Amino acid sequence: MSRLGKNRSVFREYFEAICVAIILALFIRTFVVQAFKIPSGSMLPTLLIGDHLLVNKFIYGIRIPFTGKILIPIKSPQHGDVVVFRFPKDRSIDYIKRVVGTPGDTIEIKNKKVFINGQPMQDTHAHFSSPALLDAQASPRDNFGPILVPEQRIFVMGDNRDNSYDSRFWGFVDQQDILGKAFILYWSWDIDKPLLSLERFTSIRFGRLANFID
Repeated sequence: MSRLGKNRSVFREYFEAICVAIILALFIRTFVVQAFKIPSGSMLPTLLIGDHLLVNKFIYGIRIPFTGKILIPIKSPQHGDVVVFRFPKDRSIDYIKRVVGTPGDTIEIKNKKVFINGQPMQDTHAHFSSPALLDAQASPRDNFGPILVPEQRIFVMGDNRDNSYDSRFWGFVDQQDILGKAFILYWSWDIDKPLLSLERFTSIRFGRLANFID
């Protein structure tokens, strides 16, 4: 074989390997797992600004790409799941919140306390930064509902209850818009520090790495 032929053969092998790698990466990102970065404090203290996590994309079912329609159902979102979804008011933005209500649930909030079907929720992840109680006429933050969660919808809230823009303000999440369930932290650092600086690298939160998300 000529040198030109060998060069073409080597080029073809590299090209095919790169194509396969790209296809596998796209497949994994579409159907299996996707990375997500926490940009705000709405899930404090569970998730910190600068946390990087992985989202299980097939746990609720195999979906048709781009439509979100479930082709093969596996399980439904459960109370307490931390989910990533397309923001209903702007589907180009991804949000992350905790599932509080599932289809058929009646949700009510009285003085910051969440009730599901008339029973107080075991709200162990909730964090409150303000003792003030807002009347329902002023804001749905502390007093809300009762409201029934429709079929194929979920009601979500941030763990940082006094500083979370969630279903109390803009309504339900369509289950077709759920991208997956957050399950593990793979990286965490202070994103307010300059990227290529010693401060950024010394801000790495090693104790959070590889932690499962509860």
